[in-house]
Amino acid sequence: MSKPESYASVWDAIADTPEQAANLRARAELMQKIGARLKKQDWTQAEAASRCGVTQPRINDLLRGRVSRFSLDALVNIATALGCRVRVDLDAA
Repeated sequence: MSKPESYASVWDAIADTPEQAANLRARAELMQKIGARLKKQDWTQAEAASRCGVTQPRINDLLRGRVSRFSLDALVNIATALGCRVRVDLDAA
């Protein structure tokens, strides 16, 4: 019996490449921060959608963490529409 594989994160486990894992990780983190901002505002999903320039189902997808349905570009646009500044940090792997 072979030893089970071990991964640094769930993103590393489901991605085919380190680049894909980094992209998934960045999108998930940005989604979580946008979701926290939306919950703090206590808006309905419809209100949040209107303020972000997207549809209510898109806000629902975001709040449910459906990472595969969002690009980094789309998430940056949503965050910017909320008045947030998006910053990228690079660390050595």
